Amino acid sequence: MSASDGHEGERWADEPGLAPVTYLPGVRPQAPRRPTTVSFTESAWADDEPDPDGASGGETAPIAEPAEPDRDAVVAAASVTLTRSLGRRGLSLSEAAAKLRTAGLSAEEASDVVEDFVARGWLDDAVLAEQLVHSATTRQDKGTKAIRQLLQKRMLAREVIDAVIAELPDDDAERALEFAQGKARALTRYDDDTATRRLMGMLARRGFGGSIAGTAARRALAEARAEAGGGSGVRFR
Repeated sequence: MSASDGHEGERWADEPGLAPVTYLPGVRPQAPRRPTTVSFTESAWADDEPDPDGASGGETAPIAEPAEPDRDAVVAAASVTLTRSLGRRGLSLSEAAAKLRTAGLSAEEASDVVEDFVARGWLDDAVLAEQLVHSATTRQDKGTKAIRQLLQKRMLAREVIDAVIAELPDDDAERALEFAQGKARALTRYDDDTATRRLMGMLARRGFGGSIAGTAARRALAEARAEAGGGSGVRFR
């Protein structure tokens, strides 16, 4: 029996064997809800289900490996940097190769660039050695020992160093005396032993050997005291 049969407010249960359902006056029974169907796309299932290899998310694009740098571009950039360095001061072949390695070039690439610069006349160990020797002897008053140390520090080849040292005039004694004469006057206020020891130390730092330094120091001090009037005055140790 239904509400249309005169029993308004009552509704029989749809399922057999259940008691009728009574509704309050004025309340209409709701229509039975239709079952909701949920569907999934293939992509949704792919995101949730593990793939056969055990990785979730389905098939993924392979991760691209970082691109290798263009070696020609790297070599070109390093060559430009080296050219700028040469514009500031001369470099030996070994110094140039070291700069190129620092810029990211391999040993072979650096060697190729150095060879190219040598062919162009931009790198020349012999010319650099001559320039360094000229500056050391004319402006810095350095002796042979100090000059050799300077050339070694600039990473010049041994044969280049030996060749340029062999061409030096044998005038260490003369240059040592000239240097000592320029310093002796300021040391006349000390006693002979103190003044000689200090002046010999200055000469040694310039690369002049012991006997040459001793002779130059004593002669220069004697001349300076004579010019000062026989060495009168207070002397300090």
